[in-house]
Amino acid sequence: MVDITTRLYDSAFYALCAAFAGVTALTSTLLPHRAWGAIAWVGYLVGALIAVSGLVQRTRLAWLVFALTALVPLVTQAVQRAAGRADRAQEEVLVVEQAAVRLVHHGTPYLDRTAIGALPDPLLGYTPYQPGMAVFGLPRAAFGPAWWTDARIWFAIATIGIIWYSMRLLGPRPLIALAVLALPLATLTLATGGDDLPVLALGVLAVALTARERFTAAGVVIGLAGALKLFALPIALVLLVLAWHTGRLQAAWRFAAFAFGLPVLALLPALLISPDAYVENVLRFPSGHGLVTSPAQSPLPGHLIATSLPAGRYIALALLLLAGLLLAGWLLRRPPATYHAAALVIAVGLTAAILLTPTTRFGYLLYSVAFLAVWWDRDRVTPGHNSA
Repeated sequence: MVDITTRLYDSAFYALCAAFAGVTALTSTLLPHRAWGAIAWVGYLVGALIAVSGLVQRTRLAWLVFALTALVPLVTQAVQRAAGRADRAQEEVLVVEQAAVRLVHHGTPYLDRTAIGALPDPLLGYTPYQPGMAVFGLPRAAFGPAWWTDARIWFAIATIGIIWYSMRLLGPRPLIALAVLALPLATLTLATGGDDLPVLALGVLAVALTARERFTAAGVVIGLAGALKLFALPIALVLLVLAWHTGRLQAAWRFAAFAFGLPVLALLPALLISPDAYVENVLRFPSGHGLVTSPAQSPLPGHLIATSLPAGRYIALALLLLAGLLLAGWLLRRPPATYHAAALVIAVGLTAAILLTPTTRFGYLLYSVAFLAVWWDRDRVTPGHNSA
């Protein structure tokens, strides 16, 4: 039985989430977000009431709240979208699905600059992801519009499976469950867009595998994440240092081969077909040199510096480079010797990148929160135990 203090903390947490969802439903300028909030506040309120009763174990309650506040709004929006509501998905959902169509017909998910400029809405022509992300749009490309072919459905299926397996490896982890499953940063993101959740889930799984000293499997997992988004590469670098520092040199080489080789293999067809299209989509557009501006414009320090100071973009990029050098110095002077130490380095590094990148979103902070939870919950894992 969970003690009364923990129950009250959890209940307050879910109540605050309910308030956030309610405010989102009433005030958000993004219609998919408002639709999420209109459903999610009820799910969070249910979670608050159950939490204070103590009748449901904390991790199981997090899964229940996740179902009520992410899966129910997601399926609702997917069904409404399939019925003709064009305002029931964020742009990234359309981008991933269109990238899949191009992948099937042209062998690459990317359009070049000329083709993007010829579109009625050039923003939807950009695919600022690695080629693997298009896989989530293949059901819609193959079977056409339906609620179950919505890319978010497949983001959710992948995320649930990966997080469930991560939790099996790490044992009962209430904070990880709350951070990855129940936070509005996660539920709102999955219900309305969702492309970051599989990447984050794979990153958490890679760390969990290093906790079991399964570095080759961790390399495969983080390599798959890198085939979806470049955001996974800093995680891979930290875990490589962990493998090397623990004295497992052969494991470190195998880890590196998969962690960095799989993204390159996924990228080769697109580079062979049109290297300039890849550069335009994945490098020029996110860095602010595309035909249109990225919608990732949350007022975090990097964005504020880039938009409000003379030569602000270069100042922000210089600060980002400085943060990277400081992180590299940290890794060299005090390399992580345990999975939880690596999780802390990852959380700090990703937070610095999110805060200082000129093109950024508040939602990316979910990465930081999740890895901080992995670090904080470190004392509950049994070293060497393999439950899978």
